[in-house]
Amino acid sequence: MATPNRTAPIPPPAPRPRPSQRRATPLPWLKLGIFLGALVPLASLGVRASLGALGANPIAQVENELGLTAFILLMAALACTPAKLLLGWTWQMRVRRELGLFAFFYAALHFLAYLVLDQFFDWDTIVADLAKRPFITVGFAALVLLVPLAFTSTNSWVRRLGYRRWQRLHRLVYVAGVLAAVHFLWRVKIDVSQPLTYAVILAVLLGTRGIVWLQKRDAPRRRPS
Repeated sequence: MATPNRTAPIPPPAPRPRPSQRRATPLPWLKLGIFLGALVPLASLGVRASLGALGANPIAQVENELGLTAFILLMAALACTPAKLLLGWTWQMRVRRELGLFAFFYAALHFLAYLVLDQFFDWDTIVADLAKRPFITVGFAALVLLVPLAFTSTNSWVRRLGYRRWQRLHRLVYVAGVLAAVHFLWRVKIDVSQPLTYAVILAVLLGTRGIVWLQKRDAPRRRPS
């Protein structure tokens, strides 16, 4: 006697993962940490200014600290890709844009401190400084180059320009970094050990990018036919 066909039981649907089981964004605190940390130098300046603790020349101190913070943040943004290439790190790529924007923010404050606190909108002196004092000329040029980079830093601008054109435009950050290093070096008149140290670090970062670019360019030539 034939055994009657029996319908195989339908397995129950897999349980939907609970919110706690879903894949979380890696390092969700990272951008907030960068945001808060990048504001610490500005807050420190504000507190010390209110206490009258900025030394004998507070205006120069404000200008110097704002400019140095801008340069450090710019180098941090430039270090993101070399860190990925050399160390395999990826977390820093998620905050590269924020680092670059904060570098522009502090560079703009650095120039505004010169414009308002130092010269008090004395346009004749400002124009003369730009024409006759090379360290101010190259520093202003670095700031001008950062303006379109900050303006086009959003994803909508990447889509609007196309990735390749956007990428070519944002390579101006390397020129801005070099000009900022020259500005810092020419600004210091006595002990140049600090600007030289930063210039060497910047040279290593740019040299790493240059070596990788050359390797990628020559790779098709070395492939066996």
